[in-house]
Amino acid sequence: MMGARQVDQVALFYEFSLDRHVPADHLLRSIDRFVELNALRRELASFYSAIGRPSIDPELMIRMLLVGYCFGIRSERRLCDEVHLNLAYRWFCRLGLEGAVPDHSTFSKNRHGRFRDSDLLRQLFEATVQRCIAEGLVGGDGFAVDASLIRAEANRQRFLPGEDGLPPDLSSRAVDEYLAVLDDAAFGAATSVVPSRVSPSDPASRYTSAHGGQAQFCYATNYLVDVQNAVIVDVEASTAVRQAEVTAAKRMIERVHDDLGLWPRKLIADTGYGSAEMLAWLVHERDIHPHIPVFDKSDRADGTFSRNDFVYDTRRDHYTCPAGKLLKRRQRRHEDRPDTVPADGLFRYRASKLDCDACALKPRCCPTAEARKVPRSIHEGARNLARDIAQEDEWLVSRRERKKIEMLFAHLKRILRLDRLRLRGPNGARDEFHLAAAAQNLRKLAKLIPLPIQPVPA
Repeated sequence: MMGARQVDQVALFYEFSLDRHVPADHLLRSIDRFVELNALRRELASFYSAIGRPSIDPELMIRMLLVGYCFGIRSERRLCDEVHLNLAYRWFCRLGLEGAVPDHSTFSKNRHGRFRDSDLLRQLFEATVQRCIAEGLVGGDGFAVDASLIRAEANRQRFLPGEDGLPPDLSSRAVDEYLAVLDDAAFGAATSVVPSRVSPSDPASRYTSAHGGQAQFCYATNYLVDVQNAVIVDVEASTAVRQAEVTAAKRMIERVHDDLGLWPRKLIADTGYGSAEMLAWLVHERDIHPHIPVFDKSDRADGTFSRNDFVYDTRRDHYTCPAGKLLKRRQRRHEDRPDTVPADGLFRYRASKLDCDACALKPRCCPTAEARKVPRSIHEGARNLARDIAQEDEWLVSRRERKKIEMLFAHLKRILRLDRLRLRGPNGARDEFHLAAAAQNLRKLAKLIPLPIQPVPA
């Protein structure tokens, strides 16, 4: 027999607590301990009027953005819907059960105004780094640096030829930001090579296939990571070329030293950071040991002697070839001093033509040239130090530690779903990269510092 429908009498009063309905092991409970926004109002006070209608609480917007980036909610429309429905999100955002969720357009208005003018999102990320340092998660002995390409919010099939430039009537916020960074070494001034394609919707992005797939318009997110617990100590946005990524690495190293007092003993990176200039900057200017493979193209594929087959005499400043003949430094006639630094940073050592003509090893040395020449970088000392470090046992440890930064990029794209930007322009890329790095540091804090065990009531 079908049971009768039970209609309960509506209660006049309810007792409901959000705190009791959020699971004790929920990620937001662990993260909430490390979110300190007490100074938020003080930093933003000058950007609000003393009169008029009260604004949306800025702390509410920051907490909602953190929820979105921690859980990979990329759409702000969807974020508002999720916060409206999810009790844990409401608890984290201090909304209560009946608190109103702001409209999605509020985020855009504040992002392009108060948040960028006050550099609030950068300060939010730095606060997470300070908390990681206070909790003892940052060792400060070894750092790793790398960059990863993130697709820009630009259609790869809509472009302008790079040599033609932008039309004069094209105007947008992204175009204005592109023009503002033309002289920035991390963007427009990174390379003199004219891009083959320029996106009219986001011209600061770079058309590249360096990520190994189909060519796309991209930005690069640069991470400087402490290898002890894979904490992100700095993040920088740049255009997607290697020269810009090296510039970003230098900026981050200088910034963490000036702002946080961190001075690592070693820096771990891949071959892209192993240029002579970068190695010399690390060794001579920053006193940092480069655990970086040397970028070297001296090996020859035609079977002839490479530069490694020639022995350099530091005291006499000359090379000795495999046949025992000397290669002396070449000096141009117009140079007053023999130690004048060449414009390309390479000294050239040349053998005597008479020695080469009579040499039995000439077919294996310089079969198509009159005499053999060997270039030597003015920063060869720093390159040799990097080569010596590569022979030590610690080098193998550094190679394993470098994988930690690759795992952070994988987590960024797969878990936080930041494989494509939503915002346009260099400022939009900076905003997203700062929020994503802050979310990763907060998740790291929540993972490594568990919640204290609550006593079970008798």
